Amino acid sequence: MSDYTPIPDPEGVARVYAELLSRAPENKVEARLEPMRRAMEVLGDPQKAAPVIHLTGTNGKTSTARMIESLLLAHDIRTGRYTSPHLSSVTERIVIDGVPVADATFVRVWDEIAPYLQIVDAELSETGEHTLTFFEAVTILAFAIFADEPVEAVVLEVGMGGSWDATNVADGAVSVVTPISLDHTDLLGDTVEDIALEKSGIIKPGGFLVSAAQAPGAASVLLERAREVGAEFRFEGIEFGVEERVLAVGGQVLSLRGLAARYDEVMVPLFGEHQAQNASLALAAVEAFIGGGERPLNEELVREGFAAASSPGRLEIVRTSPTIVVDAGHNPEGIRVSAEAVKESFGFSKLALVVGILKEKDAPAMFAQLLEEYGDLVQDVAITQSASPRAIPAGELAAMAIDAGFNEDDLFVTEKLDDALDWAAGRADDTEDMGGGVLVTGSITLVAEARTLLGADRNGPAAGGN
Repeated sequence: MSDYTPIPDPEGVARVYAELLSRAPENKVEARLEPMRRAMEVLGDPQKAAPVIHLTGTNGKTSTARMIESLLLAHDIRTGRYTSPHLSSVTERIVIDGVPVADATFVRVWDEIAPYLQIVDAELSETGEHTLTFFEAVTILAFAIFADEPVEAVVLEVGMGGSWDATNVADGAVSVVTPISLDHTDLLGDTVEDIALEKSGIIKPGGFLVSAAQAPGAASVLLERAREVGAEFRFEGIEFGVEERVLAVGGQVLSLRGLAARYDEVMVPLFGEHQAQNASLALAAVEAFIGGGERPLNEELVREGFAAASSPGRLEIVRTSPTIVVDAGHNPEGIRVSAEAVKESFGFSKLALVVGILKEKDAPAMFAQLLEEYGDLVQDVAITQSASPRAIPAGELAAMAIDAGFNEDDLFVTEKLDDALDWAAGRADDTEDMGGGVLVTGSITLVAEARTLLGADRNGPAAGGN
């Protein structure tokens, strides 16, 4: 094993990130694939350099992707993982063997491909189309880096949807669908069936579909697509799933029924029933990838892979005394499953919330879900905002919280996240039985900034969650 330690180049990464940010922002999605196909063509089809496990769904994609990666690494398979968004640095989106791509590689490969992207941009401009977006450009960079390394397997998370997502220029050997619920309805449709139809576009001819348990309508759509393209299919709750689940310090111990075998005494250092389901999905995906779903994996390697899994920003403990947990739940279903895990795993007698939500999200429904799930456990709510231009201003967000049923006297409203954290920590400390805690939730941008303020991005994650 090499003793080489990559030299950090934060200035180079900052330059590349600025160039990427000069493009249409991440939330300005283009429903198209031709520019991506053209970029792949001029770069020599880097998306074909390694077999792909492709993930879509509404919630749990990143956690499942990270568990798949961890299992592959335990089997000595060199991995590239592409997920979004990032918490602290854009390099976190492109991961080699479990570690964010080296700054020097990130910068060098970008500089190598930039002239080719300019060709595609020029062609798009000539036909009156928008140039490559931020997400399209980062996706192209990821494929180029994975081909440059090279890796033996790519774990690829869609940005949004499926059929016309920029990642869908890759042909997934295994397509993974996490639970589907309503989110991005303005772009994907306002029923789970519509959303499932869009997400089913990642299921490729001759591939292998591994799906979480779904609402009947969504499951029917996925099944129809798999049959249409001749893909094998396996569904949680039918061919695989969680057999037993026991809470443990720092996570949970599972017995998992895979596609080819049962795996017992599997420690997963993540909280909540939803993470157990994500684990079963990850296991089935890796069984499908390595052995076509017919050969059992080495049980010790499975245990090793899951034990090494983490999911920063998802039910992650970032401070104790009082306990502060951050969670990137950003839609009603994400709020619901995280709340179940918080109540099950932490035993708080009192919980102070710090909430910030982005404009494209259903904030009223999220507040209604928070109120329904936590009830009297929550009496203190700090309403704030991240630095993102997409953040709902704290004053407007507070009005939504009150409309949803929160008591105005229980709210602390501030535009400054550090003030919100200080206030919430003080309220949690003011608990006679010392059982108070703080939950920071509502958006990935808020969680990212909270982690930075609380030092989690320097100290590494303590535990993870969604």
